[in-house]
Amino acid sequence: MMWLARLARLVEVAAPPVLPRSARAETTLGRLLGDVRHGRFERTLSALSTVGAVITAAEIFSEHDGASFGNKMMWWPVLVVPTMVPAGISAVCSRRAAHTVLPVASAAVVANGLQGTYLHWRGILQKPGGSANLAYNVEMGPPMFAPLLASLVGAMGLLASLLRREGEPDTHGGR
Repeated sequence: MMWLARLARLVEVAAPPVLPRSARAETTLGRLLGDVRHGRFERTLSALSTVGAVITAAEIFSEHDGASFGNKMMWWPVLVVPTMVPAGISAVCSRRAAHTVLPVASAAVVANGLQGTYLHWRGILQKPGGSANLAYNVEMGPPMFAPLLASLVGAMGLLASLLRREGEPDTHGGR
């Protein structure tokens, strides 16, 4: 029973104090929500979608090159995903580009990622044995959910284009 008392004392010392509501607003989550409310997150999300597009485009090229671009459709994401890079950079620099160029490029990337997901699933089913050999084909075929990574990068760009920028009027009445 002595060990139970020691454990209770350790937990009591290690437990964080309960902060009052005003102090909780100063936490990281509170600051992040404040940044979104005041329009400071739009540029950050545009920049993150640009970095994500660079990494994703490099990964797509590497994987599709490893497959020797066996299907001509493999070239589409290599051409479409990098369009997010200039769109994201211009969205960071320009309020107008954030609401015009970025959503167009982002929507194209989302659509291409969904198309790629369909093509990858179809490719898995076209492997020898089809759905009867599904466990093997999922492992050895194209990655099932990799194209959704590109869609996620595009969705980040779409979200960035929907957010308001710092200095724009609040159209939601302070909510």
